[in-house]
Amino acid sequence: MIASTGLAGLAGRAADPPLDPSADEARRLLQAELAKPDYYDDDLLQRLLDWIDRRVDGAIDGASSMPPLTWFAITVLVVGLVGGVGLLLARARGTARHAPDRVGAVLTDEVATAAELRGRAERALAEGRYADAVVDGFRALARRQVERGRLDDSPGITAHEVAAALASTYPDRRDRTAAGADLFDAVRYGERPATRDQAVAVLDLDRELAGTR
Repeated sequence: MIASTGLAGLAGRAADPPLDPSADEARRLLQAELAKPDYYDDDLLQRLLDWIDRRVDGAIDGASSMPPLTWFAITVLVVGLVGGVGLLLARARGTARHAPDRVGAVLTDEVATAAELRGRAERALAEGRYADAVVDGFRALARRQVERGRLDDSPGITAHEVAAALASTYPDRRDRTAAGADLFDAVRYGERPATRDQAVAVLDLDRELAGTR
């Protein structure tokens, strides 16, 4: 149906130069499209393209009796389909690369004391870099609890694992610690902006937990 419609439209444009590709030319066009490196980044896409290529090879072998314009229209449709799938997967990979991790590490391999992290957070706060103040402030909170023996020194531990580990030690501050973990993830891994009040709240929580026996 699509090929017939395309033929009718082409027939009405007598002034245009005729399109008369051979089966070999159609094969070359399709193989050139399939050879593009962007199509080979994904195993699933590769299997799909292999399947399409096998079907097209079979169709080409039996295309001797098919009108040239009909074969050309089918080739264009197949190339468009392959290109569309490749574009969609490329966009999906791009989105995945830029999508933030929802649960990321708080404690890293960086060698820094709680006091050093706290100092960085306070400087960031004074300079109006509230997102940095939130991140370093929550890391200072976690590092301080490690130094006090109330949290295991586990590089890679997430913000919510920190909050869960401290919930039994500081049950009256469970909600605030969980909120701090949410804020850390949103700012550090969700690239959300932070306000001054949020940064101050994290630093206040660190100071309160540090003063709790």
